[in-house]
Amino acid sequence: MASVNSWSGDRARPHRSRVSPTRRPAPGGLRTTVRAVAVPGLAIVDDDGEEVVLDTEEAERLFALTGDLDAATVSACPECRSCVLAVVALVDLLGDSPPHDRTGELVQLADDAPTLHVYLRDLSVPCRHRTWRDPGFEEWSEVMADLGDPRAAR
Repeated sequence: MASVNSWSGDRARPHRSRVSPTRRPAPGGLRTTVRAVAVPGLAIVDDDGEEVVLDTEEAERLFALTGDLDAATVSACPECRSCVLAVVALVDLLGDSPPHDRTGELVQLADDAPTLHVYLRDLSVPCRHRTWRDPGFEEWSEVMADLGDPRAAR
């Protein structure tokens, strides 16, 4: 899976999913290849559109290892996991937490971020963020809109 993807123009690049081929006997004894595709769970993106996408299993492990990223969260939607994360706090939190397979990529994204924040998009649930009322929502929403994310609008 690509470690860091970039947004281009009004549309995001397609997410590269992990594919695990498995062999199963098909009806009639024929062998077929079935592919299990990982489902994107979250994307952490910076103001330039660089992003790290984690599948749902990786996302759940990240949240479990880091206490739901609470120590790095500046602002969050109360209905989903979309939030604004402070880059310095995120790097510290990842350094203090048990290792995760994607820690290196996340630290690189935070270290290279052009601003003091990175933005987490919860890809696992549809959310209109109607109850996210603090100023962090406006910042998150502007970045998502600039990157062409249609879910940023209320």
